[in-house]
Amino acid sequence: QVQVVESGGGLVQAGGSLRLSCAASGVVFSINTMGWYRQTPGKQRELVADIGSSGTINYADSVKGRFTISRDNAKNTVYLQMSSLKPEDTAVYYCLVIASYYYWGQGTQVTVSS
Repeated sequence: QVQVVESGGGLVQAGGSLRLSCAASGVVFSINTMGWYRQTPGKQRELVADIGSSGTINYADSVKGRFTISRDNAKNTVYLQMSSLKPEDTAVYYCLVIASYYYWGQGTQVTVSS
């Protein structure tokens, strides 16, 4: 059983920074992609950024140049460094780990005040 646990969310002022972490534990061999999604009430969950096992990275246009995704394969951990945060970045951020199945974390709230 794979467990995915996020941490690092919180309240920050506009222009500030936060770093999210997501660790996968359990049967975690053959992890392919690790990524971050976000969701606000009434909207669909959207991709923020993901990183493949070979290092290929995708970013949503809205976060390019402000967010940086990275991963530590030895620790089965993915990070999201968020800078120049805007109020519209406020959302619940979810970690996704793709191995033999899709594994989601429980989500962590990020609130950016204006």
